[in-house]
Formats: sequence, C-alpha cells, structure tokens
Amino acid sequence: MRAACGRVLLVAAFGLAGGAGLASPPWLAQGPLPTGMTAGGTGVTAIGDPAGFETWLQGFGPRAQAAGLSSWTLERALAGLRYNAGVIEKDRNQSEFVRPIWDYLDRAVSDQRIENGRAALHAHRRLLDRIEATYGVEREVVVAVWGLESSYGQNRGDIPVIEALATLAYDGRRGAFFEGELIDALKIVQAGDVVLRDFTGSWAGAMGHTQFIPSSYLAFAVDFDGDGRRDIWSDDPADALASTAAYLARSGWQTGRPWGMEVTLPAGFDYALSGERVEKDVAGWQALGVRRADGRALPDHGAGSVLLPAGARGAAFLVFANFHAIERYNAADAYVIAIGHLSDRLRGGGPIRAAWPREDRALSFAERQELQERLTRAGHDTGGVDGKMGPKTLAAVRAFQRAAGLVPDGYASFDLLERLR
Repeated sequence: MRAACGRVLLVAAFGLAGGAGLASPPWLAQGPLPTGMTAGGTGVTAIGDPAGFETWLQGFGPRAQAAGLSSWTLERALAGLRYNAGVIEKDRNQSEFVRPIWDYLDRAVSDQRIENGRAALHAHRRLLDRIEATYGVEREVVVAVWGLESSYGQNRGDIPVIEALATLAYDGRRGAFFEGELIDALKIVQAGDVVLRDFTGSWAGAMGHTQFIPSSYLAFAVDFDGDGRRDIWSDDPADALASTAAYLARSGWQTGRPWGMEVTLPAGFDYALSGERVEKDVAGWQALGVRRADGRALPDHGAGSVLLPAGARGAAFLVFANFHAIERYNAADAYVIAIGHLSDRLRGGGPIRAAWPREDRALSFAERQELQERLTRAGHDTGGVDGKMGPKTLAAVRAFQRAAGLVPDGYASFDLLERLR
C-alpha cells in the first residue's frame, strides 16, 4: 500500500466490462503531452513516447461508465489529465526489489525510525489502546506499518492519485491491475469521500498515512473516529491506523503470535526445505536442528517456513501465519520482514544477529529479466520474463543450482547470473 514501499499488491483487480467507444470525450487532456513512453499493442512496454495515452484514455471512458461511473465524475476527475513518466520510472525501480535486503532493512529499520516509532506509540497510546482492543492487532505492528509507509504521517505523497493510476494502467505492464485501481479511485471520488485537491498519494496510487490503494480503501477502510467519513488523508491518523488494523485482522492476523523470528540452521541443512511453500510444525523444524538465533529451542507458534532472503550466506527466519497476513498488505519479502522486525524493535527486541553478504549487489531490473530469459533457455520454467523474482523464478533458480552442484537456496545473485552467461 506502499510510497515506493507503499502499496498493497496482492489485492486482486476486478475485471471491467467493455462498451461502445466515445467520440472525443470531454475529459481528455488537451494540447501536447510530455515525453515518456512507447506505446505498443494493448499497453506500453518501455519509457519513451506517450503519444498513445490520449487514445488509451478514449477507450477507458466507456469501460469506466460500464463500471458504474457517471460522465459527471469522469469529466471532473479526468479533465486535463497528463501522462506522468516519473511514475513509470519509479515502478521500474521499487526499493523492495532493486536494493539488497540488508540495505533496505538498514533504511526501513533505522535508529531514527525506531526512535520516532516509540515516540508515536507514546503520543497515540490511547488511540492505539482502542484500536488494539477492537481489532486484536498489536499496536507495534500497526505503528510499524505507519512508520514504513509514510514515516509516521510525514510523507503521505503528493502525486495526484488519478494521474498516477491512469499512467500505470496505460503502461500495460500491470495494466489490468492498475485500471481496476483507477476505477476504484474514481468510485471514491464519486462517493464524495475525498475532494480532488486532497486526492494525492504515492507514485503507485497509494494514499494516506498507511498508503492504502483504492481497492483496499473500499474493502477495509473504517470510520473509527465516528465523524461519518473514512478519512485516511487528514493529519489525524485515527481512521488510517484503525483501517490498517482492520485490514490485517481480516487478512488472518493471530493476536499474541509473532510474524516470525530469526533462527540458525544446522550444518548440512537441506536448503531445498527453505521457502514459503515448505511448512512444518515447530517439532519438525526442531528435529532438523533449527534453533532460535539465541540458541534456545523454538517456541510453538504453529506451522512455519524457513525463509532465506539473502540465501545461505545471510540471515534465516522462521515465519508463521502473521507473516502471511502482512504479506497481504505488501507481497515483497523485504517489506514483510521490515514490518516484522521494526515491530519487534519497537517492543524492545534487538537487531538481526546474522551477517549479510554485503559484498553482493542486487540485480537490476534488466539483469533480473536476463536471468529469467537465461533460466528459461536452460530448460527451467520461470513463469515468464517480468523482472520479478516470484515463486516460479525462485524454483527455477533452485533447479539450476541443484543441476550445477550449488547450494539450492534460491538466491538470485549476480554470481548466479554470471554462471548462466
């Protein structure tokens, strides 16, 4: 729901019906458009010439009307709309995916963010008492989301939401998803929940203190202060923090249980057992020699998975059901670990103990695409070439590592790419 980290990407976009074309709809931007992307086919695949944006917008009009939006709403909300090339640049360089996890965590769980989070816990303790009692989500977790998404309300985003979502919908890389979010954003405007001048957010259309995307706002936002509006944009964070707790509660949050914990793995550990797709109860992991990072036996918090976000040479985590609840908020492992670790630090926990392979560097977007292409050529199914290291790509990495006699930890490193070249 995540600024560069601010957006919920696992909320599915719904399908929209088509309709008859509209001739020169009045909400189209007039005059020249800025340079930006190259249009092709059903969307845009590279940053270049945005000449197709106006054509796309003409086609969007009837789809929006078929989804229940009035001509009056569209005329108001889409008047003078412009393509924003900067939004696409940020989409290609999301910090959760282009920074090494250790660099991401250094920033996300910095000393300053911990200090500010403890101050926020104190300043809003009565509000957080009520939220925790209502939804069963621990205050440290709610405040961790707030801290990571907007620096406790200081950086809520200043990009017009409609402009950002229209640009991303036109881009085509995740066009269907963002067109669904654009439809939902226009529904928020049509319902009168926000005035257009205040309808700003991140580059990805995420909004407010905890960066809800429009579909999440419609599904989960609550009027916690009882003023008749679900206001996540104002300086008062009550509705936004309660909405975040409501979201996590409905995503399966288990009160009193951790998101996960740092663990150590024994010599000779079978790295094929790592990853979210392999779950064991605590007794099973204990029997394999997995221990807490401090050497103590594992507490029983239900079934869990061993996660290695930097491969065998980095920290290991045993993650539980609450990891997946946070994952519904944002699918990136780095983000979920950051939220979990920040919440632990806010309640007095210590830093991650294990070292990271800091000599490594993250693959660029183009290099991740190249890795997928080369794995595919080598006979390993990555599920496509999109630059995202999803479950199929990680399985393909493991398969290649096993075939090459490497540790099958699923870590997509630059060294691995070099081996494939």
